[in-house]
Amino acid sequence: MIKRYLPFFILLVFICAIDAQEAPKVSIIDITVFKEAVIGKDVQLIDIRTSKEYSAGYIDDARNISIADIDNFNAQFSKLNKEKPVYLYCYSGVRSNRASKKLLAMGFKYVYDFKGGYKAWSNQVIIDK
Repeated sequence: MIKRYLPFFILLVFICAIDAQEAPKVSIIDITVFKEAVIGKDVQLIDIRTSKEYSAGYIDDARNISIADIDNFNAQFSKLNKEKPVYLYCYSGVRSNRASKKLLAMGFKYVYDFKGGYKAWSNQVIIDK
């Protein structure tokens, strides 16, 4: 009798295991991890501040896609590779947190939010000098 139901039991366990896989989530990273992962590498680095803020200073190789212009935000992110990691930052971390959740909803698999944002970056650059 057990042999008869064993394949169904195995199938049930397999289905539960597939269903239990963790959904993509936002990874909050600090400045040390950010530097190692991004600087000097070919990554999708996005500054989501306004164009005025971006013009005042930005992290090298960052592309500006402002979350303030939601239509442009959606259009520009739809052109990016959803399978490659995306690194986001804003001034302090609030807007990038909001944007990172939006990217997950759009189907991006690997979203990294730089904790502290450009404020932490510019303070670190001053300290390093």
